[in-house]
Amino acid sequence: MTGPRESEDKAPAQKKKKKHTARRSLFRRRLVRPGSSPGTFAVPEGSPPPKLHAIVYDAATIDERDLASPSEARAAVRPGAVAWIDVHGLGDEAVLRGLGEAFEIHPLALADVANTGQRPKADTYEELLFCVLRMATLGADDGECHWEQVSLCLGEGFLVSFQERPGDCFEPLRNRLRQGRKTFRESGTDYLACMVIDAIVDGYFPVLEAFGERLEAIEERVLERPDQEVLSEIYRVKRDLMAFRRAAWPLRDVLSHLLRDGHPRLTETVLPYLRDVADHVAQVVDVVENYRELAGSFVDVYLSSVSHRTNEVMRVLTVIATIFIPLTFIAGIYGMNFDTSAPTNLPELGWRYGYIAFWAVSLAVTAALLLLFRRLGWLGGKKG
Repeated sequence: MTGPRESEDKAPAQKKKKKHTARRSLFRRRLVRPGSSPGTFAVPEGSPPPKLHAIVYDAATIDERDLASPSEARAAVRPGAVAWIDVHGLGDEAVLRGLGEAFEIHPLALADVANTGQRPKADTYEELLFCVLRMATLGADDGECHWEQVSLCLGEGFLVSFQERPGDCFEPLRNRLRQGRKTFRESGTDYLACMVIDAIVDGYFPVLEAFGERLEAIEERVLERPDQEVLSEIYRVKRDLMAFRRAAWPLRDVLSHLLRDGHPRLTETVLPYLRDVADHVAQVVDVVENYRELAGSFVDVYLSSVSHRTNEVMRVLTVIATIFIPLTFIAGIYGMNFDTSAPTNLPELGWRYGYIAFWAVSLAVTAALLLLFRRLGWLGGKKG
């Protein structure tokens, strides 16, 4: 039977364990069993079943509807039109394999779709261009940055996008298609893929603004009231910025590779737009690096503030100890057991005003030391 003392000891341990498990990991990837053959994938835990949505358009018409099966998704692709097949959720292996067969997606690319946590990259599989990106969104409840893998398969007349869960930053893109923007509706699948990448990159900037607000709040707290809580917040921001850096830096390399080497699926008309996206990614990388340096400097400011506060406390204690040193000396001498009958052994011990004289000397010494410390600037006065 557990006693009350034991239950009290277990409660903090359970709280610590719960707090530790709630912490988000720096790297999360669904790995298959070691030794599995290439192309093997495992469905991510907690991912909802796939929901298929199609937007098929050309210069004059647009057709938007939900799909029931991979075969229906393949049937939505028609000559002379652009088909955007958007897949929300990765929780059904049969549906994913059906999409892979319908759109002739290479097994290695399909494995990268399911095994989330991939590094942003661009691979070529025969005539198919496969890209992996990281999409950032701000949580409505906690305001934290949440990351999600987005995979793009660009083929002849179609673009298949895979997302881990419903909810994305593509709604403005869909609205532009519904409104019939001429540049958009008359362009091909490569322009659509470029706009999808651009929407993901544009979604980085609101997140960076939120990081900037967090850093400003941390700066005020570090300068005014540095404590252990603000130090924990600094390290949380640094962890989040590390995740941001892992998403932005490889994406810049991906876009540079596509601009430098090109791809059969990318026409010359889309390269200026892709170059503009690369410029936005470069801006994101610069801001992330500046924020990381700023967060690192806050640690130095925190340590300096704590050290300065410790020095202030030590200075006050030193002043107090210094004042009591001569008083202790005087009290120690007159507290010795001298023979009061001998005239040469501290005659003041028998003096009528000896006690008053002792306090007068003590107060005079204290006042002199305080005046000296003030003139030295130890008590806030000017040095001189």
